[in-house]
Amino acid sequence: MWCLREGEWDRLRHLRDARPAGPPPRPSVEPITVQRVASNSGVIMVAGQKVALGRIHAHAIVTVHVSDTTLTIELPDDTRVVRRTTAQPVRSIKAARPRKAGHVS
Repeated sequence: MWCLREGEWDRLRHLRDARPAGPPPRPSVEPITVQRVASNSGVIMVAGQKVALGRIHAHAIVTVHVSDTTLTIELPDDTRVVRRTTAQPVRSIKAARPRKAGHVS
């Protein structure tokens, strides 16, 4: 961390277009909705947390509502609520489309 030497504060106050920083941005209160594609074994990863849905849900696209404390997973047949174990932010909103082998000539 750096600190200002004596007299620097007065000099910095007179910089053109300088203004004090505002409050930090507030995180959203409502849950974030994301989509994930389940792996071959029926596992998804949201915010650094792996959740096993079961092999019956392999390759299924599921919708997940991410709040501060829970992950609510909407499956085709039911809804599951899982306690959130990480504090990492959600990095990806949309599910990755399934990869297909390209045509080789």
